[in-house]
Amino acid sequence: MTALADTLSAALNDRLTFLNEADKLKSISRANLIISGQRQENSAEHSWHLMLYALVFADHAAAGVDVDRAISMLMLHDLVEIEAGDHPIHLAHDPAAIAEAEHRAADRLFGLLPTADALRFHALRDEFEAGTSATAAFARRLDIAQPILQTLACPLAPDWHRDVVRENLTTGRAVRLSAEWPEMHGHGLALLDGQPSPASDDFLARIAFLSTACGLKSVDRATRLHDNSRCENSAEHCWHIALHADLLADYASAPVNRAKVVRMMILHDLVEIWAGDTPIHGTVDHAAQAAAEQAAADRLFGMLPAPLGHRFMALWQEFEAAQTPEAIYAKAIDRTSAPLANLANGGGSWVDYSVSYDQLVTRVGTPVRRGAPAVWAELDRRIRAYPFFANR
Repeated sequence: MTALADTLSAALNDRLTFLNEADKLKSISRANLIISGQRQENSAEHSWHLMLYALVFADHAAAGVDVDRAISMLMLHDLVEIEAGDHPIHLAHDPAAIAEAEHRAADRLFGLLPTADALRFHALRDEFEAGTSATAAFARRLDIAQPILQTLACPLAPDWHRDVVRENLTTGRAVRLSAEWPEMHGHGLALLDGQPSPASDDFLARIAFLSTACGLKSVDRATRLHDNSRCENSAEHCWHIALHADLLADYASAPVNRAKVVRMMILHDLVEIWAGDTPIHGTVDHAAQAAAEQAAADRLFGMLPAPLGHRFMALWQEFEAAQTPEAIYAKAIDRTSAPLANLANGGGSWVDYSVSYDQLVTRVGTPVRRGAPAVWAELDRRIRAYPFFANR
């Protein structure tokens, strides 16, 4: 191996270690409910939803905002909760103690990465926390707005949740939205008071889409979490695989636009809200599934103002066609998280579906090798050493 290849190989192991650790964010519960009211939201799916918010409101961003950088901030901003926990706004906290705990958590988590990645992630998190740049201010406004809008859209939210929202909008951190995002602030207050929203049709269409998108948090996948506690849902998968796509771009088979791939990963599974998840090792009528997914895409992206809906549809279709360098890489990376999870949780979907090594190579290895050959080489090395495949 060349010196560069040795460096990339060592970096790949560090990045995979970090990505495995990041899976723990899916087990950090937040105070607010998902819109269905079935359960509390977790911090991984919250992060995905915020990334989608940034895409949906990208053309509402102020001059000087780098939307893709904001998306990266939102992808990372809650990772420290793996160690420091979430801190609901309605409870008393020691801000200095929280800041110190989060700083230690960032040092430990980002310290798992190669130095260049660690420095980049620290810079993104520090900028978000400071909130002084136009990009960070945009990201932080979304972080304030999302739980408010989610609570107001949840028919099963208890009255005290709505009381927290009212306090937040009138005396809490969301007061700033009255000046920074008056349309959102006025919309929230109107909903609280049972009044018609004063917001524009454009704004209301985007919010309706984002509320519908919350349904992805209720779509279970065959893959289980690394700790084997439950099945992963498609929203938290989209967050995790976007993080994979960001960190593993050096291994793409051709140069790619990293930010574009992350956007693909945010959107790629939205159709599952109505079409459902398709386990890669299950028995599937692929033609029927493709038709169901296209119908779901037509319905879902049709909710948005036409120019935005067309952009989202084009990006989703590019991913599905897997012909451009970005889509080829995205398809490869979309296949990486399940093997890593199964290696960690005792076999997971491999055991459930009695998967043979040859089946795994055909269904997973082929697309991963096409788009990220070095990633497949490392996964294959680990898979071959896994006892489950010893006699299969």
